Amino acid sequence: MTKADTSKRPRRGRKRNRGPVGRRLRALRHWVENALIRATVWLLHRIPYRWRVPFGGWVFAHIIAPVAGYRRRIRANLELVMPDLDEAEKARLVREVPRNIGRTVTELYSPDEFLAIARRTQITGPGLAALERAQHHGRPAILVSGHFGNYDAIRAGLLHRGHRIGGLYRAMNNRRFNAHYVATISRIGTPLFERGRRGLAEMMRFLRGGGTLAILIDQRMGKGAPLRFFGRTAWTALSAADLALKYDAALIPCYAIRRPDGMTFDVVLEAPLPHSDAETMTQALNDSLEAQVRAHMDQWFWLHKRWKLPKRARGRDVTTKKEQTP
Repeated sequence: MTKADTSKRPRRGRKRNRGPVGRRLRALRHWVENALIRATVWLLHRIPYRWRVPFGGWVFAHIIAPVAGYRRRIRANLELVMPDLDEAEKARLVREVPRNIGRTVTELYSPDEFLAIARRTQITGPGLAALERAQHHGRPAILVSGHFGNYDAIRAGLLHRGHRIGGLYRAMNNRRFNAHYVATISRIGTPLFERGRRGLAEMMRFLRGGGTLAILIDQRMGKGAPLRFFGRTAWTALSAADLALKYDAALIPCYAIRRPDGMTFDVVLEAPLPHSDAETMTQALNDSLEAQVRAHMDQWFWLHKRWKLPKRARGRDVTTKKEQTP
């Protein structure tokens, strides 16, 4: 069989899956997934919060991560960007990164208790005064973070202090589960804008009106720019910087760092980035996040395919802005 013949088979399979049988199978799978997730959340809520969060971390680290292949992906990412890292430290991170993710997911699905903690969280850093100045003068602001610590503690804490914070989210493929997911994260705070034409239009109106938007930029974006993260090319969305330039918004890196007790956080708003061009500003965001990850290696979601090349970049040399000669 030739290579061309092999490449045709998946396309035929995808077409069959779009037929009535494929739609019914997909609907059944979504129903089962939703039922399992909802049942797990229900069972977790039978446990007091002070035990629920650690237990959620344990389940993700010892059951979900091995079965889903997350441990292999975390190790592969570490070996890619930090090959000289001590083997014992790699083994620790393979265990602890999923534990933090499990804690975070459990917290997001425990909005009442999580909000009580987030509202007591101390917020520090020069970006806080800059945010307050921006909102006082009706100037928009964009808070940029990554999948680190529990990023939603930033939004929850600032909303409690009277700031207008909007969040951008991606809808789940499973529509049954998505309705529950959106209802849950909405309890932490609104407004929320779904990725897509309608959501982006609402988000832009919110920014023009002087609102503050919270964005995560640390996932691979195939249509982004080839910037640097941990010394390697990482395709990164320029949208946060583009919006900051378009609407003259303050661009503020921010982080919710989990404390050693595993339950509380330190929220840090760094100094706003100076406006220049979108790639320079976004590289500064990558550098800021990298510094925080290096300081708290087990708090970043190392299971993302962060350094995977998009199809349009495969097989050709890609030079990042940092590597260009003057």
